[in-house]
Amino acid sequence: MTEARLERIKARLTAGLLPEMLELADDSHLHAGHAGARDGRGHFRVYIVSKQFATMRPLQRHQLVYRTLGDLMQTDIHALSISASTPDEAQSRQPGHFNPR
Repeated sequence: MTEARLERIKARLTAGLLPEMLELADDSHLHAGHAGARDGRGHFRVYIVSKQFATMRPLQRHQLVYRTLGDLMQTDIHALSISASTPDEAQSRQPGHFNPR
């Protein structure tokens, strides 16, 4: 189920935001026993680089990611840590910034 869930999230983000880079990690195993984990939804981290973020503040970028994921936020995702950058911002990104574990 985890791989299928990851693919659904990636597909939604790819279709909606046309990212130049997309890294997604499932951190659900770190939250075993947590209330959000009991209902079957997962904990994820995403690093996404898209030109669509160019004129947006960080909060607006997060809101766009949430809107793009739509119903997956209710059915598949309990918690989502988002790092959203423009291509120019990504150029100055430190190597190893995102560790999918």
